[in-house]
Amino acid sequence: MSKYTIADIAREAGVSKSTVSRYFNNGYVKDETKEKIKAVIERTGFEPSAAASNLKSKQTRMIGVVAPTMTSPSTGRLLNAMDNALRELGYACLIITTDHQSTREIAAIEYLRSLRVDGIVLIATNLGQEHQALQKSSSVPFLVMGQKFPYGISIIYDDYQAGFTIGEYASKMGHRNITYIGVNGSDFAVGHERKRGVMDGLSHHAQVESLSLNETTFSYDQAREVARSILDQRTPDLIICATDQIALACFKEARLHNLSVPEDVSIIGFGGHDVGALITPALATVHFPNEEAGQLCARTIVQMILGQAVPKLQVLGFEFDPGQSVSKLEK
Repeated sequence: MSKYTIADIAREAGVSKSTVSRYFNNGYVKDETKEKIKAVIERTGFEPSAAASNLKSKQTRMIGVVAPTMTSPSTGRLLNAMDNALRELGYACLIITTDHQSTREIAAIEYLRSLRVDGIVLIATNLGQEHQALQKSSSVPFLVMGQKFPYGISIIYDDYQAGFTIGEYASKMGHRNITYIGVNGSDFAVGHERKRGVMDGLSHHAQVESLSLNETTFSYDQAREVARSILDQRTPDLIICATDQIALACFKEARLHNLSVPEDVSIIGFGGHDVGALITPALATVHFPNEEAGQLCARTIVQMILGQAVPKLQVLGFEFDPGQSVSKLEK
């Protein structure tokens, strides 16, 4: 027999389709009628369409997630933890990636709103007036992960303090000729706060004789081009990289320039990628709690959907792993 529908259940129970619909959506149905419907369901093994049920209850049980990429290990860990936590809470994820493009990000948020998802989580790289306008024009709960969002609810890592810890460590290790490779300041967390922390940490304990500031993107290939250009001209004592992806690009170019790490050049990154622990020497890096962030995102967006109070800003910490890619120099 073909798959049963609500119409089939209604016909066999001798009731209307609207009565069966009310039964599945916890609406009022007489006890006698409930028993008739229940008997047919048990006999046929009928399972209602979740989409149809959600349409009646005006809930989709779906959370829209907008992410810059799925290839980043840190973002991947966060998304996986968020998805698992949401499933336990009775929700599913619909993930859209944007390749770090702001226009695609805005379009993705608008598209998810059109699908009437119950909530949206944005793993943000930059925030502007368009995000503020979207926040004001929609009743859909909207959570920002990774960037401080003055106009709504956000969860961030402590990028400034992480950067300060790295800068302070570099100073204590005696490094004076330092190159920093960061990303554009439009990404406030990574491009601005992380860099600001590093600069403050460097100046807090020692005088840096030479400090070169360079910019690239999150792309490994583009980071290699920047690293190659730097090493073609000079060999700094230390290269501090805004991400582990950039740090790995520097490792590659250092080897191609016949430089040993850390004997000839030291390298530090941010992100705690697994591959950083597998290379030799192991990469000095900052580990951010991606799994914890994903779980916190899931709990927070569901609380927002349920109308519960949540903090405007939640800040997650970090752990510094000195690895073996930084040498100690004589001061």
